Amino acid sequence: MTLAAADIIAVIVFVSAWVVYNFFVERHARGGTGLSGAMNLQRAAWMRTMLSRDFRMIDTAILAGLQQGTAFFASGCIFAIGGCFALLGAAERISAIAADLPLSGGLDKPLVELKLLGLVVIFSYAFFKFGWAYRLFNYCSIVIGAVPMPKEAAKDPAGAEQAIERAIGLNQIAGHHFNAGLRAVFFSLAYLGWLLGPLVLIASTALVVAILLNRQFRSPAQQIVSN
Repeated sequence: MTLAAADIIAVIVFVSAWVVYNFFVERHARGGTGLSGAMNLQRAAWMRTMLSRDFRMIDTAILAGLQQGTAFFASGCIFAIGGCFALLGAAERISAIAADLPLSGGLDKPLVELKLLGLVVIFSYAFFKFGWAYRLFNYCSIVIGAVPMPKEAAKDPAGAEQAIERAIGLNQIAGHHFNAGLRAVFFSLAYLGWLLGPLVLIASTALVVAILLNRQFRSPAQQIVSN
């Protein structure tokens, strides 16, 4: 297997960009800034509004929708992992095709297999994140069921506040893991650039980070939710 210094540097840049981006976004999310931080505040507002409702069918419907979306992405990761293993059987053909591409610099079969296994690792990480988010949304629905109705909450405000804080915390943590899984999917698209060469991997990583930062801090959605 031929693993040049440029490939090693490109992979280090890719992993570093992913880690730094996660740290940067989560730090702002804890401070309530950025799209993720603004949505955390909206999650808290949702749970507090729920406390005043006598009928909570709308809240259970929203949670069911969140679970369905999470399950969809988790299933998609399973299919992606299966596709990667199927491509491993065609590694030699992929290396032959890559040899004709001007940017790839040529790929031997073991290197193609290594790159595909890296993609399997990324999708496996995303699957575990989505799977845990799905379970947390399930726990959140149970905790919401334990939130007292308005009349009971008026009799025990402290207990009602504790129940709401639990619901808020689980909801926000579930959203955190869902977002982490979604970022893994986005970075998997950047990782595909490595099949064309280390320089393409660096360029695709920079492009994905730029797009995600724009969506987090300068997108119309962020401006609407933050106002």
